[in-house]
Amino acid sequence: MTIEQILSSEFGIGQERIEKTVELLDGGNTVPFIARYRKEVTGGLDDTLLRGLSERLAYLRGLEKRRAEVISLIDAQGKLTPQIEEAVAAAATLTEIDDIYRPFRPKRKTKASVARERGLEPLAAYIREQRGRYDRSIEETAEDFVDPEKEIPDAAAALAGALDIITEEISDDASCRKSVRTLTFEHGNIVSKGTTEDESVYSQYYEHEEPLKRVRPHRVLAMNRGEKEGLLKVSVAPSGEYITRYMTNRFITDPDSPAAGYMTEATENAYAKYIAPAVEREIRNELTDAASEGAIKLFCENTKQLLMQPPLKGMTVMGFDPGYRTGCKLAVVDRTGKVLWTGVVYPTKPQERTAESERIMLGAIKKFGVKYIAVGNGTASKESVIFISSMLRRMAPECRYTVVSEAGASVYSASETGAEEFPDFDATQRSAVSIARRLQDPLAELVKIDPKSIGVGQYQHDMKPARLDEALGGVVEDCVNTVGVDLNTASYHLLSYVSGIGKQIAVNIVKYRDENGEFTSRRQLMKVPKLGAKAFEQCAGFLRVPGSREPLDNTAVHPESYEAARGVLRAFGYTEADLARGGLPGLGVKLKEAGKEGRAKLCADLGIGGPTLDDIVSELEKPGRDVRGEAAEPEIREDLLDISSLKDGMILDGTVRNITDFGVFVDIGVHQDGFVHISKLSRRYVRHPLEVVSVGQRVKVKVIGVDTGRGRISLTMVLDSEEKGSAGKQS
Repeated sequence: MTIEQILSSEFGIGQERIEKTVELLDGGNTVPFIARYRKEVTGGLDDTLLRGLSERLAYLRGLEKRRAEVISLIDAQGKLTPQIEEAVAAAATLTEIDDIYRPFRPKRKTKASVARERGLEPLAAYIREQRGRYDRSIEETAEDFVDPEKEIPDAAAALAGALDIITEEISDDASCRKSVRTLTFEHGNIVSKGTTEDESVYSQYYEHEEPLKRVRPHRVLAMNRGEKEGLLKVSVAPSGEYITRYMTNRFITDPDSPAAGYMTEATENAYAKYIAPAVEREIRNELTDAASEGAIKLFCENTKQLLMQPPLKGMTVMGFDPGYRTGCKLAVVDRTGKVLWTGVVYPTKPQERTAESERIMLGAIKKFGVKYIAVGNGTASKESVIFISSMLRRMAPECRYTVVSEAGASVYSASETGAEEFPDFDATQRSAVSIARRLQDPLAELVKIDPKSIGVGQYQHDMKPARLDEALGGVVEDCVNTVGVDLNTASYHLLSYVSGIGKQIAVNIVKYRDENGEFTSRRQLMKVPKLGAKAFEQCAGFLRVPGSREPLDNTAVHPESYEAARGVLRAFGYTEADLARGGLPGLGVKLKEAGKEGRAKLCADLGIGGPTLDDIVSELEKPGRDVRGEAAEPEIREDLLDISSLKDGMILDGTVRNITDFGVFVDIGVHQDGFVHISKLSRRYVRHPLEVVSVGQRVKVKVIGVDTGRGRISLTMVLDSEEKGSAGKQS
């Protein structure tokens, strides 16, 4: 099968679509561009599927490259046979190809190679034959190979050397390794034992055993980490019965032969010394790789949900970074994110300068027209919220507040990016700015922070860094391009994720903007150094220019489709002036009323496909819209300060902060997140928490356990109707 045929089979997509999609990828087109502007070619494949297809394409091409290399290497030794070539061609994984190549791989000196040099290959062949009857006994035959000059002092030494050769041949047998690997995985167990009796987070794995084929990914990663920290010893326990039966049937062709005992010894040695350790490594690596991919996929989904949280646009916001001894840092940013003012107040312990803090904050609120206060959810957050809530209710009811995750804010504030953006600010001031901006536009602010630092991962430090960075980078790129970017306000960090724009071009865009003023059209991008025709094609549709005289510049309509968009306007009696006045909300209805024939004729007249027509109409109806929707104001409890305030049965409002394979972490306003096990998410069976919740979602939970010593809070989302209508009550 060709690579395209394999992809077609695996993804369930027609081969012609696969071939055209591969052609687009090979042509230097980015995934976001293909997903958004080449729907007719791909049949509407979304960015997630396209990335999966692109990754699989790269793997299969690497497989083909390795396949050709192995055939060439074996052929160069003069040992390539039709059978070997056929086996290499049929191999479906890199492991299988390497197994086939193993006997031909140049080796360091081994016992078997020494035995061959001493001329013991004929004796090994004599034993392998396993004749029902031998003309001479094997021991007598071995006497013929005694040669003190070759360090073969007696028949026993000759037999030992011959068995070394047979042992190596068995251990290098590709089909044997494949079968043992399959049998081990199907019938073996993974076993973990504690190396200490002291209690730890790995206590549940101190005496743990379960089938390899049923072990959950998060348990694989937990055992790996426990082993790495020296608290667990992890191993694979194969099913000896199945392995022994297979090895006997595979290599002992005549159980009654005098050679059977020698072959049994060689077989057992090959398995115990070479095959079993290798298979254990391979299976554990495969389990780890699969678990890592699952964790990366979950991490990516959590990151996507976090980045795509609704923004609070068009409002001046005060960032409030809570603290105790060093005070609470403040930063006011205008609707574009520009910093207007910074300050510090001390409303919390130990100083509790409440009146002074109110005076400073109210002055800033009035002076700058602050509409929202974004409060970080870290240390002293609850006390800060109670202070702010009381102050606003009494003195500034027109201003509201909300709690935002400050995960990664400290990373940003101490980073080169933070120092570069605000060289005159200290780290705490930068943190307050970041908190304010992530309420205004989570995506625009969080792209400045390494995704691994934004608090929504699971075992991310155990992942392969390059693979994790690649996957998360793809998620950020997809989010940025789905939302679109204001060309005149975006930072170079945000611009660098736009399709077709790397870091250098992003820097050049910002520099051009600083030197020449705001962009007045998309076409002006062509004047930016190093931004050529291909880059313009890839990026233009994702960049917005709200002030452009061309109203289509503030939509997701690609410049290549401007004439088609104007044709749509004319077809339904509209002008660009109508579009500039705020959109055409009835356009979709008119298109529907045109019916299938009218729609088909319009597509033919304009030279576009149905998907492109639908996208154009959607954009013309609501130009400049934000697909993320609008932010909702959360409810805040005022009678909780810390974990010691919690009691079993309390009904609380919380915010989902992180999702794992085994449950959900919920911020309930006591600094320590509570945990809802997957079994407590719903009355129905839940395969994965993502079926029920998303990052940033507001949920109602009940406290079912509090361990103040270990800082653990157990919650449930399974509530009765009366509990769902209450909050803050003790049952």
